[in-house]
Amino acid sequence: MGRLETADKQSVHLVENEIQANIDQIFSHLERLEILSSKEPPNKRQNARLRVDQLKYDVQHLQTALRNFQHRRYTREQQERQREELLSRTFTTNDSATTIPMDKSLQFNSSLQNIHHGMDDLIGGGHSVLEGLRSQRLTLKVGALPGYREKASCFGLIQQFGTCVYVLVTSPQIVIL
Repeated sequence: MGRLETADKQSVHLVENEIQANIDQIFSHLERLEILSSKEPPNKRQNARLRVDQLKYDVQHLQTALRNFQHRRYTREQQERQREELLSRTFTTNDSATTIPMDKSLQFNSSLQNIHHGMDDLIGGGHSVLEGLRSQRLTLKVGALPGYREKASCFGLIQQFGTCVYVLVTSPQIVIL
């Protein structure tokens, strides 16, 4: 494994293949040892199997270490390729297809805001007219001056107008002219 870490980029594949071949050969020898350990006398058989199992365990750890090294090397090579690709890439400005037409959206938004403010002004004006009419109505009901009750009949039109303004304030979608 020490040779694997010190090998250059060109010979690292050869060293990996050589190590893998040695591990495969060790596995085949371990299978043969397992067969031979079963032929040992009963008093030595358990100890022989334990040693063969320990060797298998050690070889599996070597196999795992080789795979981890290969994975790290592959990841490092992939990162180097990506880095070189980014360094060699020429960057350009964005295409016109990725731009968003904001003029129409801004114009629509400002139109909506203007309509909103206009409706607020209209409702505010109607509310002030309604309050004025209510105050006139209270004055007429109290009869602050004599003879105004007769004149109030001619102000029936004012009361009907107040009702129309009230309808406009409560439900602005209905316009009665």
